[in-house]
Amino acid sequence: MWKTIQNALKVEEIRKRILYTLLILVLVRLGCAIPAPGVNPEYFRNWIAQQSGDAFNFFNAMTGGSFESMSVFALSITPYITASIIIQLLTIAIPALEEMSKDSEHGRQKLNDITRYTTVGLAFIEALAMSIGFGRQGLLVNYTWYNVLVAVVTLTAGAVVLMWLGEKITECGIGNGISMILLFNILSSIPQDIANLFEVFVFGKSVVVGVLAAVVIIALIIAMIAFVVILNGGERRIPVQYSGKMQGRRTYGGQSTSMPLKANIAGVIPVIFASSLMSTPVMIASFFNVDYTTIGGHILAALSSNNWVRADRPWYSIGLLIYIALIILFAYFYVSITFNPIEIANNLKKQGGFIPGIRPGKSTSDYLTNVLNYLILIGAIGLVIVSVIPIILSGTLNISRLSFTGTSLIIIVSVVMETLNQIESMMRVRNYTGFLKS
Repeated sequence: MWKTIQNALKVEEIRKRILYTLLILVLVRLGCAIPAPGVNPEYFRNWIAQQSGDAFNFFNAMTGGSFESMSVFALSITPYITASIIIQLLTIAIPALEEMSKDSEHGRQKLNDITRYTTVGLAFIEALAMSIGFGRQGLLVNYTWYNVLVAVVTLTAGAVVLMWLGEKITECGIGNGISMILLFNILSSIPQDIANLFEVFVFGKSVVVGVLAAVVIIALIIAMIAFVVILNGGERRIPVQYSGKMQGRRTYGGQSTSMPLKANIAGVIPVIFASSLMSTPVMIASFFNVDYTTIGGHILAALSSNNWVRADRPWYSIGLLIYIALIILFAYFYVSITFNPIEIANNLKKQGGFIPGIRPGKSTSDYLTNVLNYLILIGAIGLVIVSVIPIILSGTLNISRLSFTGTSLIIIVSVVMETLNQIESMMRVRNYTGFLKS
């Protein structure tokens, strides 16, 4: 990794792109420190401290702490991520959008425009719900229609500006602009997490206990990072053979290649879906004064990861089992609508390709479906392991307010690996261009 970065910094064009990206990310962090006008910054700090759920801490980490401080970038890029997922799902369901996605650059540009408009709409709805729902409870210093309007416009504009900055990184920087902003926001919360772990396990303890705790924590983090790297990098290569064609006395084609299928083919999407679905009822209930001593209150408490794996409230851990089931369910659901074995089998057949030992057509699609189901199960189990370990440790050791969760770790490793591959691709293109010029 470091060798790739060193080689990239030697190239002037790539070095300028990296510096441009860093400049944009600094502007993002500055925006996260500017409070929105008319709001009480302490309100959400106290509110999140009372919730202390994994989903809320993760959402705050995705915003780089701007949600907790209620800055102009409080919504961060979450509206854009949600809009992208919605449009991606609708592309499978609506034929017009599917045709647009398969069209030329013009069609994909129209699809990007639809995603942008959807982002603005979602940002406006979220800002309006927060300003009205939480404004009545103390978020706004003075709850008037004018202050609500100012807060809605500010938060919506902040989300749109972040979307624009992400696109500028993609266009003029090292690429993956939205992912880079998300990565930078999550990394900004790590120092506070380290300070929390130090305060709980090291500070005030004896030297032996403190050193042993630090070694165990570091070893556990390294082990989880290695596991995520293996999970994201693992793939199943399916051999594909293309039949040759005789033209005159020569044979064209007939080459052998492979079809790579990632082990974690669904990525981090199932975890995000499961966390969002579990936290939505709790988020809605926060608008009202819910009595947690009632049956409904106990159900809401079971949906909060802060109550899982606790010795004093064991039955709340039913929510953890629901969470695991949702991750596996969404893994199969997401891959089933984004990966079509029948379409791939038909494309192979049209191109004269086949999998050795498998007949083209339906047999190929059935084979790909079986392989896909096997890979989805492996990826889902890996996601469950990475997501559940921090929750178990947090519950058994009574650690709260950790935003560095398994989901954050998956995003960090995925974006870093993708960015390094992007830089290596830029260097290869430059080398090829220089070779052709010479």
